Amino acid sequence: MTAVVMLVASCVVVSASARPAPSAAPVPRAHCGPGSSPETGAQGRTPAADFASGRAAKGYSCNATLIGHFGSTGGYKVLRYVDKSGHVCGYYDTTLLFPKDLVTNGAEGLGEYVLDMRDPAHPVHTATLSTPAMLSPHESVLLNARRGLLVADMGYPTFNPGFVDVYDVSHDCLQPALLSSTPLGILGHESAFAPDGRTFYVSSAGGHSLVALDLTNPRVPSILWTSFAYAPHGMRVSDDGKYLYIADLGLPGLIILDVGAIQRRATNPKAVQVAKFTWPNVSIPQVPIPVTIHGHHYLLEIDEFSKSYTTYHPTDSVGAARIINIDDVRHPYVVSNIRLAVNQEAARAGAQQNDPNAMFGLQGYAGHYCSVPREVDPEIVSCSFILGAFAMSQAAWDLKRHEIWYSDGNSGFWVFKVTNGAWPSSLS
Repeated sequence: MTAVVMLVASCVVVSASARPAPSAAPVPRAHCGPGSSPETGAQGRTPAADFASGRAAKGYSCNATLIGHFGSTGGYKVLRYVDKSGHVCGYYDTTLLFPKDLVTNGAEGLGEYVLDMRDPAHPVHTATLSTPAMLSPHESVLLNARRGLLVADMGYPTFNPGFVDVYDVSHDCLQPALLSSTPLGILGHESAFAPDGRTFYVSSAGGHSLVALDLTNPRVPSILWTSFAYAPHGMRVSDDGKYLYIADLGLPGLIILDVGAIQRRATNPKAVQVAKFTWPNVSIPQVPIPVTIHGHHYLLEIDEFSKSYTTYHPTDSVGAARIINIDDVRHPYVVSNIRLAVNQEAARAGAQQNDPNAMFGLQGYAGHYCSVPREVDPEIVSCSFILGAFAMSQAAWDLKRHEIWYSDGNSGFWVFKVTNGAWPSSLS
């Protein structure tokens, strides 16, 4: 059973002097139209009875239709790119945990998969990227469309040697060309890309390392700046390259750095911390995504797993999403939560504890990644949800076809089309 949660993203803008605590109630339940196969229980739940009857194995859908499928394993990122020749390409990492997945991925092969997506109903595997970072990218694969660069660092839940692999996809995205593979990332786990494609950030929460690499010449990367002052997990960069938004595990919460000196290529640049912020229901911060909604600046942040992932208690904070206002970058605040019924304390204390893996901190009812179709007025957001499978990937979007591409750890790469008017008419 695979799961992708589709939610409408809306914000109520409030002044800095009037910041009511945002509701932690679940988002409204969707009205599922023709062709849907909706959930049988509470929002987000896969009841034990559905496992026993076989209903869970058939999956659930609401205003979404299956278009295509490929493979049997998947990891953390799905990306989409159209090159200069008009090739439509999909990229996804095939391992949740390397080298543990050597056995389960043996038949399919390890590495970053490249798919020809001209016909989304029939993805065609055209290449496998198997350089060090692409074999074990963990959560780090990113694509800079402006320069046509596909980059990853060698990652692991704690850390790995920080090999950074840089590929050119601009000329033929079906056959990416390796430009460089170097150990300059120091330690690897997650990453961020400056929008202009010149700076790639490598993070390791376990190793407390943060590195800014210069990719101005992607064949010869170089280190611009390093820090061991944080426990950085997922990160993103502001549109102007000035701010680095960090999901920090040491806080835990959000840290914002002014990295303008790095972006300007100042001599011996320094990063200046401008904000440090947390929230009451924080679990394990995963990544903050900058978005602009009706002219206001926000971060769409998602936490993963349960705060205490080795034990279970209904009152534990559990991974879900929120929208954080950063109009004043020095004073962030949460304006709304994005949570499901199964994330509520009362539900966690009830019968859903009997659902398979519901009390397992690494595969319980929790989110993992979110993505948006565009960063300005995105209107909708797609968030992966773990229980029942390992649907943990950041999804990719095909705006013209109204499709979402994502991967599942146990069942591979999937393409779904949003139906029944659930796709905003202005989003194309």
